[in-house]
Amino acid sequence: MAEQADRIVVAGMGAVTAFGVGVGELWRGVRAGEVAIRPVTRLPMAGYRTKLAGEVPVPVIPARSPVTGEFREPTLDFALVAAEEALTASRLDVAGIGPERCGVVFATCNGGLISGEHVLRARSRGATAELAQYLLVAPQMIAEAVGTAFGFRGPVLSVNTACASGAHAIAHAMELLREGHADMILAGGSDSLSGVTLAGFNSLESLAPEPAAPYSKDREGLSLGEGSGMLVLTRAAVAEAHGAPILADVLGYGLSADGYHATAPHPEGAGAARAITAALTTGGVSPSLVGYINGHGTGTSKNDPAEIAAVKTAFGDAAAKTMISSTKSMIGHLLGAAGAVESIVAIRALCDQFAPPTAGFTEIDPQCEMDVVPLRAKPLDTSVVMSNNFAFAGANASVLYGLPDRVSTPVVPTEPIVVTGLAALGPRWTTINQLRCAAAGVERAEQFAEAMADPERELSRKERRRIDRLGRFAVMASAMALADAGLDPIARPAPGIGVVLGTGLGPLGSIEEFLVPLLDEGPASANPAVFPNTVYNAAAGQVAMKLGLTGVTSTLTAAHAAGAAALCVARDLLRRAAADAIVVPAVDVFPAAARTAYTQMGLCRADSAYRAVEGAYAIVLEPMSKALARDAEVLGEFAGFGIGFDGRGLGRSDPDGRGNARAMRTALARAGLQPSDIGVLHSNAAGIASLDRAEAVAVARVFGDRPPRIEAPKRVIGEPGGAGAHLAIALTADRALDAPVLINSSSLGGTHFALVLTPPRATTERSAG
Repeated sequence: MAEQADRIVVAGMGAVTAFGVGVGELWRGVRAGEVAIRPVTRLPMAGYRTKLAGEVPVPVIPARSPVTGEFREPTLDFALVAAEEALTASRLDVAGIGPERCGVVFATCNGGLISGEHVLRARSRGATAELAQYLLVAPQMIAEAVGTAFGFRGPVLSVNTACASGAHAIAHAMELLREGHADMILAGGSDSLSGVTLAGFNSLESLAPEPAAPYSKDREGLSLGEGSGMLVLTRAAVAEAHGAPILADVLGYGLSADGYHATAPHPEGAGAARAITAALTTGGVSPSLVGYINGHGTGTSKNDPAEIAAVKTAFGDAAAKTMISSTKSMIGHLLGAAGAVESIVAIRALCDQFAPPTAGFTEIDPQCEMDVVPLRAKPLDTSVVMSNNFAFAGANASVLYGLPDRVSTPVVPTEPIVVTGLAALGPRWTTINQLRCAAAGVERAEQFAEAMADPERELSRKERRRIDRLGRFAVMASAMALADAGLDPIARPAPGIGVVLGTGLGPLGSIEEFLVPLLDEGPASANPAVFPNTVYNAAAGQVAMKLGLTGVTSTLTAAHAAGAAALCVARDLLRRAAADAIVVPAVDVFPAAARTAYTQMGLCRADSAYRAVEGAYAIVLEPMSKALARDAEVLGEFAGFGIGFDGRGLGRSDPDGRGNARAMRTALARAGLQPSDIGVLHSNAAGIASLDRAEAVAVARVFGDRPPRIEAPKRVIGEPGGAGAHLAIALTADRALDAPVLINSSSLGGTHFALVLTPPRATTERSAG
């Protein structure tokens, strides 16, 4: 099946960078080739290879914020100010569109790392941090704070694929709009400078003493930066109906995994080339139409030549006529915000028909032979531009933009997505049958119970030393699920198989291991072996490397609904034929920092009914045609999903269950079902009384006085962090399933997901018919 894709457009943009506040200031400085990489004033810089960074030069105080008190999380403040500018520029009215039709896809590399530093400093003094500091460590809480500030009630997602996060946010927002889950989405990213990021890149000897000089023969490394870029995305029809400007069309995107190394790119740029090619393919554009690329261009010895090699592979002869330049040479590397800010620069280049320069350029590196627009901007004559972003753990992303309505939207495939493989690792189980037995029992889980697994099954001794606990579980669960799906014999590397991971807590153990010595001893204590594991997508990168999966990749961090978010994103990617199959692991472990935080926030007191437990689950999703073609056993169809947001404030949910009810109604409608069709509802209930009551109210709103059978397995076996939806699917997906199942999963901060799983018999009969 196929359908004509909706035109997705950019209606507004906002930025906070080293040039100050505003897209106007950013574009003025970038077009002029000014360098805003200057001596850092806000942080102590002793012990680093450089004293310079792209520091935001002015105080950034948002006009509206759901966070009160003296403490400020700069990553949130940057995002709020950039979002305000973007929304104002778009002239779109939230009330006019409908709050439930407005959403956020927020990208970050480090999340609330400044908040995390405050929490650990307080713990070292024997004190308790402010509640907001605990909450804002999590990327999803920042995303929800942005949604709350602007009165949104639609989908709220957080994505964390390190330095490619901003581009991923735009890609995922594009699919949510195409699938009709929202009419307007604020997509972008934010990150702030911190001692952790400086010490980490310093430990890898990646920082340049002087401002970065990408693509130059004598380049010495990268310069870090900070700030935010936010874009208002909508469908063209919505923009036209509401009188919004259309700055550019978002034509397409490409995502890929290198499956090569934790920090270094594939030397031939193979993964990046696949992402670039996919962007061109999905956008229906030939390379010869792309006149300018805003390059990844970090200035490191390995990244720059790998990127140029990738462009030449993907563009062929057209590369010789294409300009490429690096915005990072002027504002530094904005990490999770880079993809959004650099997309803004690319769109301004398209609108003004000027290619901004690569500043600091000296002499071309023979390995970087392209027109890198040295030192001065050049006139453009093009209708299409591209933005490239490549990240730690081998995550690659390219996004394609066009002048409004100049390029025809392609016909895109859509087809049912089915479950073909399952795996579960938990405190008392390493198989699906053991999990089902535990869920059917009465023995309650112990608080912070650790998952069982034998890492020797999948990992060598050297790999077990290099990969953290989160990554080890992700690799093991993914390998088991692929074997269960019958995909383990597929030749590796496998560019047709992707990995989309969900984690609520992320690599808190590695962050704590890296950060605590820094607080006591300074930059000299930074451990370069630990630093690569501190990015949230490190676990997905390890899955790709160990299992040879070089297809699409992303990492979703929607707190306790992270697994549900990952499943929804994977489903959208598969419906657009971005992969032949995707393994979707959901993994969370509870290191000391997490246990302390959960206890001090009151979730895991000794008398609490709530039990937080470790868990590593994985689900294999495939287009139905692919599964049937290889005679795979289909365990159920992922027939639809819905996302609702309460918007009640930081870490708060609606006691009347309205967001949860909207999510369930949307999921049912998209699956073509009525409430009376549901045989079992898998509840999110896990022992947090206020949230459990709110869900019960939501269920009554949808089902009235005739609800289906309700299962609440987390009350017995505990809540596995962000893997709750995976737990429910692992308990129900089976060829013997005889009625549709509705699954609820909530973030703890007011974002609610509802997923529908339908029997495999109905799926295969429909295909045969």
